[in-house]
Amino acid sequence: MKHMKCVIVLLLCLSMTVLPALGADGFPKTIVDSANKTVTIDKPVERIVPIVAWSYEPIYILRAQDKIVGVEKGSKVQYSYLPGIGDKPVIGTYKEPDYEKIIELKPDAVIVQPAYQKKVDEKLSPLGIKVICLPFNQQNSFDHDLSILAEMLGPDGEKRAKEFITWKQSSNNTLKNSVKEISPKVRVYGEWSDTPWMTGSKASGMNDVIIMAGGNNIAEALNPDANSSLRYPTVESEWVLKENPQVIIFPAFDYYTGYQQNDTINATEFINNAKLRAGLNGTDAVLNNRIYIIDAYLIEAVRGFIGAQYLAKLFYPEEFKNLDPDAVHKEYYEKWLGVPYKGIWAYPQAS
Repeated sequence: MKHMKCVIVLLLCLSMTVLPALGADGFPKTIVDSANKTVTIDKPVERIVPIVAWSYEPIYILRAQDKIVGVEKGSKVQYSYLPGIGDKPVIGTYKEPDYEKIIELKPDAVIVQPAYQKKVDEKLSPLGIKVICLPFNQQNSFDHDLSILAEMLGPDGEKRAKEFITWKQSSNNTLKNSVKEISPKVRVYGEWSDTPWMTGSKASGMNDVIIMAGGNNIAEALNPDANSSLRYPTVESEWVLKENPQVIIFPAFDYYTGYQQNDTINATEFINNAKLRAGLNGTDAVLNNRIYIIDAYLIEAVRGFIGAQYLAKLFYPEEFKNLDPDAVHKEYYEKWLGVPYKGIWAYPQAS
């Protein structure tokens, strides 16, 4: 009996030493990032350097903005309205990170996109910095990326991620159910406002959002195997004219749209010039004045599901006359990012 008591006491002592080794809140834990790379996270991440522009909003959604210790150069400008961003040191650009500065900031994790992961990994992983690939730029993988980021942060982040994903899905149910019934679907050509004739094919965020909105992306077939290197092909003007889109959209950046914009002068000038371009000026889209600018962050990022609602109203104004993307967008900004809603996001807007 005495021997049995000793064994029980010994087992209890062993369990008390083993449990802390497993870590509070489930750490260490193993994650698989978007590049299919397995990474062990030893403890909740407290210091983050997001090199990916699309990763800033997700970090704010998870209320982890205080963990950002350095910001990418373009993102500091783009997100100057987010609390705390202006005070953070710059760590270079997403194409050319300042590795010395990043190392100086001692991050637990750096968030990168696929095209630059290998190079960043080679520089930082040997120093014990976790390099995680989470691009956040495609609708079909966004929930996965957000969940992985949340896992790295711990239980509070995971709870917040689940709440956001539930809200997002709920806000998009009307659109998702309605587009199934639409036939035929309008033919759509998308082109980046700053890169003439560069469109989005299969596997691009642009294609995802056009399809979500019930459109038929004329460039989808240019990449039938969804090859990531062919997501953004450059096309010929003659090809666009031959395909004859009924709607043309231009995902655009700050000069035309965005949080800081308060007039449509630049957007109007851009559209007027686009209507004169050979290859566009003979299309049904131009002939029927169905040519639009939409903010790029409503196409290639977390807000793609909101961008799809804006596009659905532009594609099918009668069918979606009661859809209110501005209301969803406002709730997103105020509830999830914690800032007042403003800006110009699509032009001309559907009535």
